[in-house]
Amino acid sequence: MDTYKVLEIKQSVFEDNNRQADLLREQLKKEKTFLLNLMSSPGSGKTTTLTKTINALKDEMNIGVMEADIDSDVDANTISQTGAKVIQLHTGGMCHLDADMTKQGLIGLGTEGIDFAILENVGNLVCPAEFDTGSSKNAMILSVPEGDDKPLKYPLMFKIVDVLLINKMDVIEYFDFDLEAVKERAKKLNPNIKIIPISARTGEGIDEWADWIRTEVKEWNQ
Repeated sequence: MDTYKVLEIKQSVFEDNNRQADLLREQLKKEKTFLLNLMSSPGSGKTTTLTKTINALKDEMNIGVMEADIDSDVDANTISQTGAKVIQLHTGGMCHLDADMTKQGLIGLGTEGIDFAILENVGNLVCPAEFDTGSSKNAMILSVPEGDDKPLKYPLMFKIVDVLLINKMDVIEYFDFDLEAVKERAKKLNPNIKIIPISARTGEGIDEWADWIRTEVKEWNQ
């Protein structure tokens, strides 16, 4: 007769994280701070997109940014030049942020007076999708050079995000990238997903993206 206990570690970890994420969301709601969790692969143009986003909104709302990386402060240095409040988070080798790590980042950033907080998550399409950070909304960037098959390869990421930015549209003619196929595949996984083609380099689509943020921040604060 078996006398030992079987513990499902992964399930336990996710359940605990989800509880912490819900508590963090409640806290942010009370503070009227909207938190966006921004995810993507390395090289998709996350930081450039963030720079354009901040410049489009900084005269309307107070913005704070948490830059998460395994190491270095390159992105935080870039974002600091926009005038936004910024903090660099080093994950110590972790390929994602969870709710507790996000909470630590928010404490370090200081959310008093922050209307719009952004977490630039660690660059990959696997681990960050598995952990609820406590964010108000989730967004991801898919760049044209990455290919149109990513919804097939990384379905969870596309299922959990509220908005998909398809970046580097200015170079689409040079790549075998089927925009309509991406939209169809993403919508099949997530019928409610908002899809916005953009170019962080030229500014294409940034106005629509900024309008989406304005609407979401306003609804969060009501």
